[in-house]
Amino acid sequence: MNDSSERKFEIETKLEKELGNLNLLKERVNKSSNLTKGITNILSSFEHRLARLEETILPVYNETGNLQRQQENIERTLLALEHVISFYSVSQEVEPIIRMGPGPSQNGIPTLEPFLRAMDRLQSALEYFEKNNPQSVELENVTTLFTSGGDALNREFKDILCRHSKPVPPITLLDIVGADEDTSGEDAPPSLSHFPDAVIQELVCIADWLIAHNHDDYMNTYSKVRAKVMMKSLTQLREQQKAHSGGSTHGLNMAGSPLLRQKFQNRHETPNRRASKRIQHVLEKKANKMLLKASQTLEQSTGLTFGPRRASSHFEQREDVVDDVEMENYLVCVMAVQRLMQSERLLMAGIIPLSHQPRILEAIVSEAMDSIVQEGENIAVRAKRCINRQEYGAVLVIFPILKHLLTIRPEFEKIVEGCDYNVRSKFASILNTLHSTGAKALEDLIESIRADPSTQLPKDGTVHELTSNVLVFLEQLLDYTDTIAGVLEKEPAYAAALHHAGLANRPERARALLGIYVKKVVSQLNTTLLSKSDLYGDVAVRSVFRLNNNHYVLKALQRSGLAELVQLTEVDCQQLYHDMIQQHKKDYTQSWSRVLNYISTVDDIPSTVLQSGKLRDRDRNTIKEKFAGFNKEMEEMAKVQRGYSIPDVELRESLKRDNKEYILPKYNAFYEKYANLQFTKNPEKYVKYTSVQVSAMIDRFFDVAA
Repeated sequence: MNDSSERKFEIETKLEKELGNLNLLKERVNKSSNLTKGITNILSSFEHRLARLEETILPVYNETGNLQRQQENIERTLLALEHVISFYSVSQEVEPIIRMGPGPSQNGIPTLEPFLRAMDRLQSALEYFEKNNPQSVELENVTTLFTSGGDALNREFKDILCRHSKPVPPITLLDIVGADEDTSGEDAPPSLSHFPDAVIQELVCIADWLIAHNHDDYMNTYSKVRAKVMMKSLTQLREQQKAHSGGSTHGLNMAGSPLLRQKFQNRHETPNRRASKRIQHVLEKKANKMLLKASQTLEQSTGLTFGPRRASSHFEQREDVVDDVEMENYLVCVMAVQRLMQSERLLMAGIIPLSHQPRILEAIVSEAMDSIVQEGENIAVRAKRCINRQEYGAVLVIFPILKHLLTIRPEFEKIVEGCDYNVRSKFASILNTLHSTGAKALEDLIESIRADPSTQLPKDGTVHELTSNVLVFLEQLLDYTDTIAGVLEKEPAYAAALHHAGLANRPERARALLGIYVKKVVSQLNTTLLSKSDLYGDVAVRSVFRLNNNHYVLKALQRSGLAELVQLTEVDCQQLYHDMIQQHKKDYTQSWSRVLNYISTVDDIPSTVLQSGKLRDRDRNTIKEKFAGFNKEMEEMAKVQRGYSIPDVELRESLKRDNKEYILPKYNAFYEKYANLQFTKNPEKYVKYTSVQVSAMIDRFFDVAA
């Protein structure tokens, strides 16, 4: 029972609580309904009032908007009228500015910018009248002023261009050209700055306006003015070169020319006529090198030491010989033209539109390039004349020119990129001409050695002039190994020889090609000299001649480094020459045959007779004949061979030593056998020379002063 009562109590308590919550909820719902009705009433009232406000304000708003649009239309109309009216007054307003022109700044006030603004106003007026009133008198006025202003801008452009376009001084060009060869650590040479920045800016402004208004005649003016300036720069450079070359670029030899060196020094003594230190350094260095080579050649071939002298004197008065000075002058001109072309291309930036720059550059550089091409062709023509006369030393100038032009070719092609083919091909035409001339010189040298007509041989058997000339020529080719390799590799025979040696794709291919050529030259030289030497009637001088020439060739190849090049494809080259030298020495010993006939033991007196001491008359006469014959032949041989020449000291002494080793033992045996016999009452008449005296006679061989 108790449990039921408690349960009932709990239920009644919860019911009472829930009833309370329900009453509270009903009360709040009623309040919410009242609030909703109140808000609805307020909103309805607001909507009613808003409708009334809209009915009142909207007409006012619309009317205001209409008034504002009308005002804006009036203002735009007034502006348009003012704009149109301004076109009618443009000619009067800008005419003073146009008539005054875009000349130089006055009192520090620039006139170009106001002029360009006036021209822009005329342009706008012109466009308006052409479109809206083409029959207007104002159109004619505006057109006249605009045309006059355009002409004035063209004239001003030309005036500024001509006023500031000055030829580049030769000294500046020499400094810039010589900068590549400068190793002295001096200050950098000045760059080519044709115009001040302010002038460039004026030209750019005028050019921009002209090109924007389809006035492109100024570009033709620009090309003509700059072309004249470029040619004048080149002409002044050439005039200075001639002035410092004694008035001519022909007939000079730099090596060993004190007068020329003095002229170079004078160029530094006066500021107005000083020459580039860098160029002088290059020229003097090359002159000293050539002088050294010439000296070595003469000293090796004659055995004498020479002081400073003129080399290749027989070329000096030849007008058709391109000497070293002219070669240097031509290279300087070529490099100067290249530098000028570079500067002209840079100068065009901003002044000439990019699309027109190749055409304008063509016009600027065409005449200068033609002169360079013509000069190069003249050099090639004169070199070919030297080839026809077989004066190959005079052709050596072709290779330094070709070498340097090949070096600057990529840079040149970059400069003329986009230009017409005729301009781009001019540089290539110089290279092709020089290339063919160099190739002809190289091959004709071999042919000239083969067909050398000279029959005059040195009486003393010394080195032949042909040998020394050929070796001097070959030694100087070393400076242009890569260039000559480029000439030779186009010949099938050389390419095949290179491929056969397995050097076609090796780093030393260029040296190997020159080595193949040197081998062909010295082989033909040896063949020619052997043929010529047959003209000698005496076996001794013939052998000495062959010995001298082969030894000279070998030493020259070794001294110059040419031997290393030849050995790339002919490993035993030097050994072949050593073998030939030994063979010539062996052939030379035949000259002793007449002497040996008298001291040989073939017809000796029997030893039994000598031991008995009882000489027969026949035996005495035999001994007398032997001594007399030996004395006579030895004296004659000493007299003759004293006049023979062996310039190389080492070779000369070795041949004397060989003579002693060959003769003295035989003469000693003969002397000891017969000298003390009583075969005559006057022994001093027959026994004239001891072994020591014979040795002294041999020491006087090959010495005309002995």
